[in-house]
Amino acid sequence: MIHPTAIVDPKAELDSDVEVGPFCVIGPNVQIGSGTVIKSHVVINGHTIIGEQNEIFQFASVGEANQDKKYKGEPTELIIGDRNVIRENATLHRGTIQDQGITKIGNDNLFMASTHVGHDCIVGDNNILANYAALAGHVHVGDSVILGGYTGIHQFCQINSFSMCGMGSMVTKDVPRFMMISGDPAKAHGMNFEGMRRRGTAPEIIKALRSAYKTVYLKSLPLEKALAEIEGSEIFKIQDVADFVLSIRRSRRGIVR
Repeated sequence: MIHPTAIVDPKAELDSDVEVGPFCVIGPNVQIGSGTVIKSHVVINGHTIIGEQNEIFQFASVGEANQDKKYKGEPTELIIGDRNVIRENATLHRGTIQDQGITKIGNDNLFMASTHVGHDCIVGDNNILANYAALAGHVHVGDSVILGGYTGIHQFCQINSFSMCGMGSMVTKDVPRFMMISGDPAKAHGMNFEGMRRRGTAPEIIKALRSAYKTVYLKSLPLEKALAEIEGSEIFKIQDVADFVLSIRRSRRGIVR
């Protein structure tokens, strides 16, 4: 299962059915779970844990030292879950001691060619990063997020679940749950209602979210007053609406508007 041209450190821990293609390099502190396939010319380094049934394509760099100038070689980590697809030239870096020391990737994500996940990022499940999308350090991405090609996310931003960033978006603030944004700098362009319908969201929930969106984005209210209006209304009893409000309340950088 390991090509004779691959260099796998004897201290690396690979499950018996892991496939390692030609000219790959795997370092001593790497653990790789069952069913994972590493195509060719892949470098996996550092304290890196990779789960089961992942697929890593040629020339990807996984778990390498991060690009933070404060990093001095500390034994920080990259942890990757299951069933992720990491395409050509993607780069996923491990964390720094200035944060939690861990970059963490969930399950069932697609990292298209030349995408980048910087140090200390937290990425959830079922996300799609299109070609050249890049996360700076300390970015948190929820679940079922789509980042269009060439999207750039500023450090410390939060991209909340079920949101969508259009191609070429430059994101310097937090993106609330369900939002659709695009532009440079990124601006809000409605909620991802089509995505909701595809997931089978009930029409009454979509109607309530549409009302919440209008209150925050179209009524020209101060943000605190808009949130208070939603929280005092009947639609706030709907969990998805409450989650939308909470994603704004938790913002550390202000939200894209």
